[in-house]
Amino acid sequence: MKKNHLTICILLLGALFLSCGENEDNDTGSNICDDIQHSSSINKIMPLGASRVEGARPLYESYRYELWKSLVDDGRTFDFIGTRCDEASYPSYSGRTFDQHHEGRGGITSGLILEDLEEWLALAGAPDIVLFSSPGGNDALEGLDFDEAVDNVNAIIDLLQSYNPSVSIIIEQMAPGRADSMTSELTDYFNRMNNEVLQIADEQSTANSTVMTVDMASGFEESFFADEVHYNEAGAQFIADRYLEVLEDILE
Repeated sequence: MKKNHLTICILLLGALFLSCGENEDNDTGSNICDDIQHSSSINKIMPLGASRVEGARPLYESYRYELWKSLVDDGRTFDFIGTRCDEASYPSYSGRTFDQHHEGRGGITSGLILEDLEEWLALAGAPDIVLFSSPGGNDALEGLDFDEAVDNVNAIIDLLQSYNPSVSIIIEQMAPGRADSMTSELTDYFNRMNNEVLQIADEQSTANSTVMTVDMASGFEESFFADEVHYNEAGAQFIADRYLEVLEDILE
């Protein structure tokens, strides 16, 4: 592929990740929640990441709503925490209103998460469980250094553990983008990161804080995409089910 063609492909794919959440006045994005407080739940869950966490109904889905419904069905006591809330509409379920709190921001890189995470933790409180989505995904799309992204991911985990030494962190082996949008360079970056997080989880786990991986790449189908990188409802359900398999073993 010619260099200028590759650059255009990366920019177009990156624009899709950036399409949600940069502008707080965007009707499809998220705003700062007006009810931020420290939760007293025994299972405080923080969804952390970029646009795949944030979602942008009706354009594409986040896994959060499907996971929330599954946890409600299981009769779990839990609370999603974070400083961001959706402007999208979610139907009530089992007589309950969807808990929209999260820390997903469209287009955010690992370095920007690290830069602002301490502020978010101070406002929302320390989570018991973190769902760390697509680590380094936007770094790949912006052509940022792989080793620096790995360092940032490790530093993010360090910070989470400093706020709660017993935190459980579930870090994704991320699903790729749609096949027709994945260049060889992007594919290599995604594969390297998905292998790297296995080592990160092993090295960052402590006696009190377990860091574990969840495989979102294997079995993820082309029919799960709403666009080149984001989930439709079926894709969101797939991601939610994978998280649920892990959460069932660690929820209080």
